[in-house]
Amino acid sequence: MQYQCPICHHSLQLDNRVWRCSNHHQFDRAKEGYVNLMPVQHKKSKNPGDNQMMMQARRQFLDAGYYQPLRDAIYSLLDKSLSDHQNTKRLLDIGCGEGYYTGFLADNLSSHHTVQVHGLDIAKGAIRAAAKRYPAASFCVASSHRLPFADDSMDGVLRIYAPCKALELARVIKSGGFIVAVTPAPQHLIQLKGLIYQTPQPHEDVEEQIEGFLCIQQQRLSYNLTLPGEQAVNLLQMTPFAWKASEQLLQQLAEIAEFHCEADFYIRLYQKSSITS
Repeated sequence: MQYQCPICHHSLQLDNRVWRCSNHHQFDRAKEGYVNLMPVQHKKSKNPGDNQMMMQARRQFLDAGYYQPLRDAIYSLLDKSLSDHQNTKRLLDIGCGEGYYTGFLADNLSSHHTVQVHGLDIAKGAIRAAAKRYPAASFCVASSHRLPFADDSMDGVLRIYAPCKALELARVIKSGGFIVAVTPAPQHLIQLKGLIYQTPQPHEDVEEQIEGFLCIQQQRLSYNLTLPGEQAVNLLQMTPFAWKASEQLLQQLAEIAEFHCEADFYIRLYQKSSITS
């Protein structure tokens, strides 16, 4: 798989441990196997993306299996979508974090399909951890708004909450290719919101429209979570609610024997319209 130079958009070629383009821009391949395609001029801060605390919390929570039903539902949909699209070979996980979903897909889809799985995230620390743990996938540090891949190079994209420009998705996804998008359904973590807000509001129940793509399938996945206090804290620290949580609230939550809340997701399958170039 060739990357695209984030500066001049020419193809990058791997020469020993360095990715180079014809304009002599170069990017080192890290010892863990990933490549950093996030030039300093594209950064809005020194270390963009999730911080170490958020990454640790997410890893501990996901490794405990609380979102396994979501992971398995995504896998089933992608497995079927790959079967329906015989030419599908390349899959990109945008905003992949530490690679929980990316690594599972790379390890398991390959038993039924010839597929290359790529993970992309803005957080260098998350990508370093993903590359060390999941060698079956390829990882890069890059912006989801400037995907470092050539036009019509991806057969499918997985997007769990991650922002991305519709024009970029339409550019890199082949005609007939697809997006699997996961968004929060109305009751997602409503009980967790109740710890932060006096009157917690459900998420808006609006189907996302992605220009150039048609939604061809929708699934709602809802189930109850029973969490020990330390995992409830991890879940809170994974979310934007963490910025509003006081130290006192975190301590009280950590001491709870069981915290009950609801996981509620929409999983939608979009297909690229044949009229999109």
